[in-house]
Amino acid sequence: MKNPWILYITIRVGLFAVILAIMLMVGFDPFFSALIAAVVSLAISLIFFNKQRNAVSEAIYKSIDNRRKNVGDKDADSEDSAS
Repeated sequence: MKNPWILYITIRVGLFAVILAIMLMVGFDPFFSALIAAVVSLAISLIFFNKQRNAVSEAIYKSIDNRRKNVGDKDADSEDSAS
């Protein structure tokens, strides 16, 4: 996939939904099920999805770095034209 955000979010939401559905089918309280599903899906994603999380982190870094470069060029251009 081109965008690592989509893959990582899809994995996290899918994992949450599967755990929630299993707990609801067993007969747990919906609020308790949602809370447990959120905690368990977070723990599983922290343990097993390092590659995807690192790809998202790298995409964030590149995006911020590109913005800083673009803003720096616009500021330099306006300063050069003023002098």
